Amino acid sequence: MGPTSANMCPLRIVFVKSQAAKEKLKPALDAGNVDKTMAAPVTAIFGMDIHFYEKLPKLFPHVDAKVWFKDLPENVLEYIALRNSSLQAAYFMLAARSQGLDCGPMSGFNNAKVDEAFFAGTTVKSNFICSLGYGDASKLFPRSPRLSFEEACKVV
Repeated sequence: MGPTSANMCPLRIVFVKSQAAKEKLKPALDAGNVDKTMAAPVTAIFGMDIHFYEKLPKLFPHVDAKVWFKDLPENVLEYIALRNSSLQAAYFMLAARSQGLDCGPMSGFNNAKVDEAFFAGTTVKSNFICSLGYGDASKLFPRSPRLSFEEACKVV
């Protein structure tokens, strides 16, 4: 239920669970992500439907919002879908974590290979992937530092 502009909901998810599906994903992964992705019980491919506007008559029925987007260039639609699908995916991860699952989001993969393997013939493109499961806390390194409020924010 993550918020999106005009309730466009561009997120599309493929849950990679079977060994066959994992083998299909494997060639697209960066070397450092292969072992952990293959070991995860499931990996979610968070995709974004670039033609999200086709669903707006259902998702935003009180006004013809489809006309706001349908004639925009593909790169603009992709930018809009990226922002909004990222919001939705972040809410998905918060929900998964609230249920006790560990989440390993990553962008270390070849988007074109993932798109060909899982979204061929559609208007969906991959955004990022996220392995889900119950991790071994003893194998985790401490969380990396974060910027302080003063370093990251400005009150005006």
